[in-house]
Amino acid sequence: MNKQTRVLFVVMAFLILVSTLMVTGCSRFTSSTSTPAAQPAATPAQTAATPPPATAAATPSAAASSADANAATVELNQKLSAVDWALKQEDLKNDPNGQWAIDANASSSYGDAKGAAAWSAMQATGAPNVEHYGDDGRAWAPKTADGGIEWLDLTYGKPVNASEVRIRESCGAGAVVRLEIFDDQGNSHKVWQGDDPTKELNYFILKFPTTSYKTNHLRITLATNAVPGWNEIDAVQLIGK
Repeated sequence: MNKQTRVLFVVMAFLILVSTLMVTGCSRFTSSTSTPAAQPAATPAQTAATPPPATAAATPSAAASSADANAATVELNQKLSAVDWALKQEDLKNDPNGQWAIDANASSSYGDAKGAAAWSAMQATGAPNVEHYGDDGRAWAPKTADGGIEWLDLTYGKPVNASEVRIRESCGAGAVVRLEIFDDQGNSHKVWQGDDPTKELNYFILKFPTTSYKTNHLRITLATNAVPGWNEIDAVQLIGK
């Protein structure tokens, strides 16, 4: 074997050795990094949090029904109150022991009204005819708003032993401060003085011991500055026998 042949033989042997080592190493790498064993998947019961106890929620239709029922109850109560108020007003108006003024004069009247003109003192005579609370020419009003002391004198057809006066206030209610009754000799008797609690369109009812004298004349005094705005009186009823 010549030198060239030996060299070739050595080279071939070296190549065979290298090939063998490369195959062995790849197999080791593969076996050492074998695919991990598959783990069993967690069941939904294991992964999901336990939900809280279910709470019954009102459905939209149930909530709407409840709201409708409440609104209906409020409306019914308002209607019953209005009916009750109207019936009481009618009972007062038709009291067999009551009478309405037939003549009137006042400390002043809006626009210096006289006779049957709107807001004149004569507008406070007769039965009530103002249906709604507020400024109305069918009631008496003083010349100026918030002017201070004003008065309204009223005369009735039949002298009686009086026991009650009902003042129907129709605007700026709550300004009455005094009630006087005149006997048949023209003497004044103060039967009430104080704070008027009247609100809205209503009667201010003043009861007092039955007078020992006959009367068909009374005077109502107002402090118009006590209740801002116009203070108006629709009618005044005298009760007595």
